[in-house]
Amino acid sequence: MIVVWILTVVLVLVFVASGGMKVLGLPYSERNRDRFGISPSLWRAVGVLELAGAVGLLAGIAVAVLGVAAGVGLALLMVGATATRLRVHDPVVQVLGDLVVLALVVLYVVVRL
Repeated sequence: MIVVWILTVVLVLVFVASGGMKVLGLPYSERNRDRFGISPSLWRAVGVLELAGAVGLLAGIAVAVLGVAAGVGLALLMVGATATRLRVHDPVVQVLGDLVVLALVVLYVVVRL
């Protein structure tokens, strides 16, 4: 159970930070959006989905199936994030960062099943 708590806290922090930057339109986030060639409305939508996923992970503390559903959604977002980084030829270290987050989300889902 401690693994679930640790994964939940780490992933919630990651996705609140990432989603919050997108929704708030912080300059760093907007530079990435433009570099990725993503529209502002889609970028904000991804941010909202990340924030919703973080809320779902927190809800998963009480209702495991909600956490699993949120985890699956976040894993799909991370697959898209990784594909986007590969498409624009980002440095390997940035691609690996997304893959680490993806691995943590998948681990969370597996542990919750």
